[in-house]
Amino acid sequence: MSTLIKIRDVSSQYDISARTLRYYEDMGLISSSRSEDYAYRMYDGTAIKRLEQILVLRKLNISIRDIQRIFSTPGSEVVLEVLGKKVDDIDEEVSLLQELREIILEFIHQIEKSDFADEGDVKLLYERAKEIETEIVDYQGNPSNANRLLDVTEKLRKPPVVQVIRVPGFRAVTSGPSSFANLFGEGGFDKWIGKNLNLIDQFIFDAHDFMWGGETGVHWIFKVKDGVTEADTAPYKIIDFPGGIYATTVSIDEFSEYDMNSRIREDIVKWLEETNFELNNHPTHGYSMTAHMIYPDDDEITKGLGYKQLELYISIKVKGQ
Repeated sequence: MSTLIKIRDVSSQYDISARTLRYYEDMGLISSSRSEDYAYRMYDGTAIKRLEQILVLRKLNISIRDIQRIFSTPGSEVVLEVLGKKVDDIDEEVSLLQELREIILEFIHQIEKSDFADEGDVKLLYERAKEIETEIVDYQGNPSNANRLLDVTEKLRKPPVVQVIRVPGFRAVTSGPSSFANLFGEGGFDKWIGKNLNLIDQFIFDAHDFMWGGETGVHWIFKVKDGVTEADTAPYKIIDFPGGIYATTVSIDEFSEYDMNSRIREDIVKWLEETNFELNNHPTHGYSMTAHMIYPDDDEITKGLGYKQLELYISIKVKGQ
């Protein structure tokens, strides 16, 4: 019988988390065994060799889906196809970076002809660059370069780091459907929350509030402590938030509706294609909601951050469930 290695020893030896090992098992890439007298997962030599192959492929940024194809197909045809495609992707990125370099050099040449001394603020360049489709500092170069710059940078944009988290169900006081003006205006929900923090269950490191929008308005909820009733939260209602699993990522300095509900959602949907999850139309809020909003001007602690931050949660489920 081959030697079996404990999951914690595999985790330590290969610098990989036990959660990731279990994920590889869930995706059918490796297998483990358990004995009656030992509750933890054990890996044999075959599993370890397979894990080493996975780690090499992941270092090459090969997707889980393609790794599944490689392992499920005999011979070398699929792995050569996947690696060949990776080379093509690298060649395309190198070409795009070279094109981006040439466009930026031309912009620099035009900017050098301009005088920013009167404005005295680099932010002016930033603001002008946002209007790059039509002009950049009285841009006199090839107008098509401006549009091409947007195209190139979009193709080079890296997807956000996404993590999957589980949000447990909880009881929450809700604003009910409302406008932002009512939420934050005089006598609004945020003012009520500020006066009744003794009712709110403050999580440690986890969000205690979520916000989402719908056809009827914006909904904002806060987890309440055990024993709190609607008599305590009047005129606001208490709901049972069902929780679930979410793909979450962070948006920085971009709080437009388009950014929150379209671009980042598209990034997460693309990320989901390489996993065993899919979008879940949540019974409470549909697909997405936000939390962990940080505005650096709110207090002295967060002022050092220097930028706004918002965490987006997309409701997901295991495929086919």
